[in-house]
Amino acid sequence: MTLMSSTEPGGALLMFPLAEHIVELSTMSRNLTRLTESSKIELLVKQSLGVIEVLRRQMESTEDPEAFVPPPPDALPPPPTEIPPNVVPVQLTTDSVPEETKKISKPKRFPIARRGVGSRGQKIQLLSNHFKVSISNTGGHFFHYSVSLSYEDGHPVEAKGIGRRLIDKVHETYGSDLAGKDFAYDGEKSLFTIGAMPRNKMEFTVLLDSFTSNRNSGNGSPVGNGSPNETDKKRTRRAFQSKTFKVEMSFAAKIPMQAIAAALLGQESENSQEALRVLDIILRQHAAKQGCLLVRQSFFHNDPKNYVDLGGGVLGCRGFHSSFRASQGGLSLNMDGSTTTIIQPGPLIDFLIANQNVSNPFQIDWAKAKRTLKNLRIRVSPTNQEYRITGLSENTCKEQMFSLKSRATDGNDVESLDITVYHYFVNHRNIDLRYSGDLPCINVGKPKRPTYIPVELCSLLPLQRYIKALTVLQRSQLVEKSRQKPQEKIRILTDVMKSNNYAAEPMLRSCGITISSQFTHVQGRVLTAPKLKAGNDEDVIPRNGRWNFNHKKFYEPSKIENWAVVNFSARCDVRGLVRDLIRFGEMKGILISDPVDVVDENGQFRRAPPLVRVEKMFEQIQKAFPNSPPRFLVCLLPDKKNSDIYGPWKRKNLAEYGIFNQCLAPTRVNEQYILNVLLKINAKLGGLNSLLAMEQSRNIPFVSKVPTIIFGMDVSHGSPGQSDVPSIAAVVSSRNWPLLSRYRASVRSQSPKVEMVDSLFTLTPDKKDDSGIVRELLLDYYKSSGQTKPAQIIIFRDGVSESQFNQVLNIELDQIIEACKFLDESWSPKFTVIVAQKNHHTKFFQDGSPDNVPPGTVIDSAVCHPQSYDFYMCAHAGMIGTTRPTHYHVLLDEIGFSADDLQELIHSLSYVYQRSTTAISVVAPVCYAHLAASQISQFLKCDDMSETSSSHGGLTSAGQIPVPELPELHRNVCSSMFFC
Repeated sequence: MTLMSSTEPGGALLMFPLAEHIVELSTMSRNLTRLTESSKIELLVKQSLGVIEVLRRQMESTEDPEAFVPPPPDALPPPPTEIPPNVVPVQLTTDSVPEETKKISKPKRFPIARRGVGSRGQKIQLLSNHFKVSISNTGGHFFHYSVSLSYEDGHPVEAKGIGRRLIDKVHETYGSDLAGKDFAYDGEKSLFTIGAMPRNKMEFTVLLDSFTSNRNSGNGSPVGNGSPNETDKKRTRRAFQSKTFKVEMSFAAKIPMQAIAAALLGQESENSQEALRVLDIILRQHAAKQGCLLVRQSFFHNDPKNYVDLGGGVLGCRGFHSSFRASQGGLSLNMDGSTTTIIQPGPLIDFLIANQNVSNPFQIDWAKAKRTLKNLRIRVSPTNQEYRITGLSENTCKEQMFSLKSRATDGNDVESLDITVYHYFVNHRNIDLRYSGDLPCINVGKPKRPTYIPVELCSLLPLQRYIKALTVLQRSQLVEKSRQKPQEKIRILTDVMKSNNYAAEPMLRSCGITISSQFTHVQGRVLTAPKLKAGNDEDVIPRNGRWNFNHKKFYEPSKIENWAVVNFSARCDVRGLVRDLIRFGEMKGILISDPVDVVDENGQFRRAPPLVRVEKMFEQIQKAFPNSPPRFLVCLLPDKKNSDIYGPWKRKNLAEYGIFNQCLAPTRVNEQYILNVLLKINAKLGGLNSLLAMEQSRNIPFVSKVPTIIFGMDVSHGSPGQSDVPSIAAVVSSRNWPLLSRYRASVRSQSPKVEMVDSLFTLTPDKKDDSGIVRELLLDYYKSSGQTKPAQIIIFRDGVSESQFNQVLNIELDQIIEACKFLDESWSPKFTVIVAQKNHHTKFFQDGSPDNVPPGTVIDSAVCHPQSYDFYMCAHAGMIGTTRPTHYHVLLDEIGFSADDLQELIHSLSYVYQRSTTAISVVAPVCYAHLAASQISQFLKCDDMSETSSSHGGLTSAGQIPVPELPELHRNVCSSMFFC
């Protein structure tokens, strides 16, 4: 690559290489791809001029300009397109920048640094599943190469899983040409080495033996060995012949290992993130060499003892998560258990029978089977060839015809004979087919050039992920059978650290990396549980994260009148249930009158669609309440969980009629069950079951004396594999300040899989009003808190990863500030923004004890970030399995909490959850947001997408997806805790 220097006195333009600046230019090009077109022009000009200036100075300091000899063309990236001399760079103005670019280019906020650590609480010695990493080679560099894989004809390789085989073959065949370099390959487009390879761009040709893929040749015929005629033998040899591939590696970037040391000092940069990513890729590659299934940073061995049968042909598979983390204690490897779901390996027909819950192959719904089987990998007997399923035959094996070509007796002409797949396998291949004749065949060829195989010759390969949504029963089985007690988890992790033998990994050795097999020692602190208040100002003292209401009344009981029971054919003693509700309600202070009616479902509608059942039930309710709707309904559902009636029923009550309601699926009714139901009912109807003593006495630091609103934010997505299900954004907010125990919710739909809440501030088309979530919640706070505007806003955000923290601060917080300014331009509340993460892999154990860590345990040292403001908290008592702490990240704190005050506030907010008498694992506002999003998402399950679609949508491979708008909640219930 060359650039033109300034002209010398003689007038000749000198050419000189940019070898020393390839890395700089490569980094520039990667950065440029992230910018808008207008920004690219300005930055390109500035950076190019900067590089040219450096080169000009080098030229001036060199006695012999001819000494600058360009390297061979293949050693450097291609030259840039020449810019004509008469072109003047565009001068950017604010008007020429698109609106979305202006938003991005605002002064950015970054997560704040740690301001100190807490000191309150009783100290406790703990172990953590972080394993110390030592690195000695911080002076070296990782070299990043872009990998391109193609077939001999130039077509790109799209088949998954072949990349590692090709790179291994390159390493094996061309080791000497590569200066003996070891590779760290991510399985797709990125490859890393320690130190540079001999050239910046290299091409290799490799052969893979016995390679099978969807690119195999075929003419509609079945495949396999044992063919009785010559043509079949040739076809067999072709199926096994080597495939030729081209592998191209191009230099992309240079990453200093020193960046890892910088990360340990809290000086995180793109380089440090990339360097840690390389280390993670080395571990993934280490697992891949052992034949593991890789799912992001988790790996799963093909070992039946790790399998758990979940029913429906689905297995839970236990494996391990591993990732390198920069922490206050240095670099560590976080190793934890992990679980995924896989297809039951073995005979294909056995999987389909289990998946569809039928008793024999002839009851299988083949239209459904076709969708289930697509893209699964199979092994075909007796040849043991592997293929990917592309579809099914249209006809049964005995009826599906194909053209079998064979040589004529004279040896010259090719004869074509139309026969059935069944006839071919039975008579030409001499394979006995017991039941496949009357079933469709499996197609492993292309749609226009199919290759058919009888179903009973097919077996599913192991370790194939099952990515569809699990049933409620499957999910509960997975959770229950994946649990491990603390001591069991310690033993398993100790064993896997020893068996992984990372000391033998050549790439880690080259980096000078050694990984300890000992758990990290950590000091934690156990905070004192906050005191609660019940009715009649009685104290409630939690013990081990739990409390009870024995002989106590609710703090603020509600009153239930004008109500009824609705029974959707549930089998239970309705009269006994009503009697218990009234009796126990009175003991807790709730006055419950006798129900106006018990409305039993008309038997003729029991098998009708859910919407019809709900509509017919409301016709019966209207007869029982002819003048006005009831205030409250108890609904008895026929199914224990996930009843199809639930969504339409909630929508009818909350959106159309504004009726408070409680759904039950009673199986065993006892005193504890009734108490749990009353907790929910009282909260929904506006009561309070308990509250913090500090809340009542207005003694919460920073919060009780200054008007403060607390937001809990969450976005709920559809199940994996459902790209057309809209995401649901929910924000709950505290009301009735100085209380912190009462909340309301605002919920919106948005494009599928979009994590940032996009409706916090939403101008109406005429730009005169804001219809966003925040305005709705702020106005409610103002009305419920004595006409007071909050001077402080505390935001708890759930469900975002570290890579999205800047978006929370610069997109979501910007919207919230805009909503505040739209209400009052002079109003500038202070913000504290905290992210709560449950989806992480750090665990804590009591050293030498079989028990979980005690509730109230907080850790803000050793395994926390070296500079950012984060800490772990186990507010709840882990009763089953191993406690999963919540990882809190403080991104912004304008209010100015001390570490102790903030940790105690968060601990206290785990005790205000009105649905239970236990501390919960994450602050109540986050739990409420999750509940609201989940409940409202049920509304959409009965929607006709075309009738309710709004103008905004999401993009998938299928194109624009309309997003159904959620119906507004009725004014009677919109400010309530309907989600409890």
